[in-house]
Amino acid sequence: MKRVDCPADRISSSPEETIALGEEFGKQLPPGSVVALTGTLGAGKTVFTRGIALALGIGEEITSPTYAIIGEYEGRIPLYHMDAYRLAGDDDFRLAGAEEYLYGEGICVIEWPERLTLLPGHAIRVTITIRDDGKRRFHREGNS
Repeated sequence: MKRVDCPADRISSSPEETIALGEEFGKQLPPGSVVALTGTLGAGKTVFTRGIALALGIGEEITSPTYAIIGEYEGRIPLYHMDAYRLAGDDDFRLAGAEEYLYGEGICVIEWPERLTLLPGHAIRVTITIRDDGKRRFHREGNS
């Protein structure tokens, strides 16, 4: 799989900067990528995903898939935006039909991946931390 060359640590001061970081990151993602986004409520996981969607040429609004579990968007590469927050674990993920997306040609972005153990080894993990000054720190692990 192609290496993602975004720096391992980045800081965002605003939602606009978070979208720009997501877009920079998304431009480097090859088909079949799995991105696991970890962070507290309000950290910016969905905002970051909006940037990834822009990089894929997706013009429609990206919303949190907390209740739908999976949001599907068509772009130059399909985007599958998933949220495991309401799931009890891997069995619920499978029952939602989400596991099949992990091994396709689209890009999977999963919020709350810590609720799952079945993520593929090639998943890129991005942890978003809210600093004391309100800025967001994005730390990437994997695919380096």
